[in-house]
Amino acid sequence: METSNPNYKSRVMRYLEAQHFMKLLGFQLEVISPGRTSGKLILQQDHLQQTGLVHGGVTATLADIVAGFAAYTLVPETHHVVTAELRVSYLQPGKGTELEAIGWVLKSGQKMNFCESEVWSVQPEGKILIAKASAVMATIPPN
Repeated sequence: METSNPNYKSRVMRYLEAQHFMKLLGFQLEVISPGRTSGKLILQQDHLQQTGLVHGGVTATLADIVAGFAAYTLVPETHHVVTAELRVSYLQPGKGTELEAIGWVLKSGQKMNFCESEVWSVQPEGKILIAKASAVMATIPPN
């Protein structure tokens, strides 16, 4: 996928620095390329339900984050991105030591970016897909 913003990486990094919720959550974005991002979350007690499984809100948040930042890599420098719709399908319970999330843009447009994401649980027996999501990211032009 091609981007019209040659500074997409530095822009995403600036937004990461200002993104307090991601810092609070502990999510680390590791790959930033045009139309695609991925990262990981080392699981802590705060991420888990009383049963020891990953809270569904954490899983949905990771799916949203990677899809949103994937869209950000494709919009002009002066525009912003907000989630217009997010649908998450939970496939397996999340457990293990960390989660990995991957997001990508399926179709990019001037007003909307259609994205998908996956969240994987890293467990002793290997990585297990625990959720798939579809997202529509709306592009917000400058005021």
